[in-house]
Parts: sequence; C-alpha cells; structure tokens
Amino acid sequence: MYRIAVVEDDRMIRSELHLLLTNNGYEVCDVLEFNGITEQIKELQPHIVLLDINLPKEDGHQVCMKLRSFSNLPIIFVTSRDSDMDELQSLMMGGDDYITKPYNISILLTRIALLLKRVYKDENQMRLEHKGIMLNMENGKVTHAGNTIDFTKSETRILAYLFRHAGKIVSRADMIDYLWDNELFVDDNTLSVNMTRIRKKLEEIKVFDFIETKHRQGYYIE
Repeated sequence: MYRIAVVEDDRMIRSELHLLLTNNGYEVCDVLEFNGITEQIKELQPHIVLLDINLPKEDGHQVCMKLRSFSNLPIIFVTSRDSDMDELQSLMMGGDDYITKPYNISILLTRIALLLKRVYKDENQMRLEHKGIMLNMENGKVTHAGNTIDFTKSETRILAYLFRHAGKIVSRADMIDYLWDNELFVDDNTLSVNMTRIRKKLEEIKVFDFIETKHRQGYYIE
C-alpha cells in the first residue's frame, strides 16, 4: 500500500484529504507539527508528499528544497496560490506536480495515481537483494553486513538495473536508455562518473569488485 504524507495546516482541508485518500486505498500520515517538517517526513518514509505552500514556520518551497537535498521523493504541491509564477517556482524547486485549490477530487486522485505509477512503475519490488547486499529503492540506502550508505537517485537506479540483470552483461547503451526512460538524463560520461561513485561507495561498506567492466561490452555482476 502506498503511503502519502499530507502537509497541510488547514485542519478542514487536511481532514478532507485524509478521508479521501484513505477511502481510495492509501495509507495516510498527516504532518501536524510545522517545525521540522523535513525530519518528520524522513521518519514517515512516505511514497509521495502532498505539500501546501502557505505553511506556518517555513513555507512549502523551503520544505521542498530541503527534501530535494537528500531525496527524490515525489512531491505534489496542493495550494491556493494560482499564479503561473508560483507554479513555475514550485516545479523549478523540485515539485513533480502542481494542483490548485479548490481541487477537483477526481483530477487530484488521478494525478496522484499517475505520478505513483510513473515513479514506481519499475519498482514493484522496492527492496532488492543480491549476494547479501540490500538495496532499498525507497530511500536509496544500500546495506551490507550491517553497514549502510546513501546513494543518489541515479546511482540507485543504476545499481537496481544491475541487480535485475545479474548474471548478464548490461551494455552502456541499454543502461542509458533505461535511465532516460526513468527521466534521469545521463550521457555516456555521466554514466562513467556514476559508476565510479557507486564502486567507491560500495567499497566504503566493504563490498569490493562487485561490478565488473567487460571491455567494449558493458557491466556485469555475477
């Protein structure tokens, strides 16, 4: 079941959203304290965040920027601000979608469902394991022998692709195509940089020689 965090200071709207989402099969967690919103979301580990802009303490844009500093968690702004500039600013700061109040219930639910489907379409299995190495697609953490390290979104997707093709040589072209399909726009050089970082991070948790480079063919994990 997908978990949705609702960050909305208007009690009536928050209750309406909570009931609506619950009745449509989502697990809903409301953020009720508006100090330290980012930390609360981190603990709640939702699959998606509905975020108002006009909040006490810090506004939704500030919260979005903080979330984007460590997470690619899907964010939909749900706000009464209806100017083009507000929408543009929200998207530029990392929001995935923008819906104005009063919202159409059917459209809101559809936007949520489409975003979840797009982000998690290849992630039905959110936690992957290979040879004792655990990859959590939800938070980008890789764990081995009790040691954990954080991966970026692109690093997580690359490693997941290798996990899912274990025992096969993965060409660089196929990997780049996969990342483009998942809206990670990397070129050949960027892929090389990411692979170097992945290997270094794996070594930090005592995983050595996990990814082989096959000359002129691609990458391989046994």
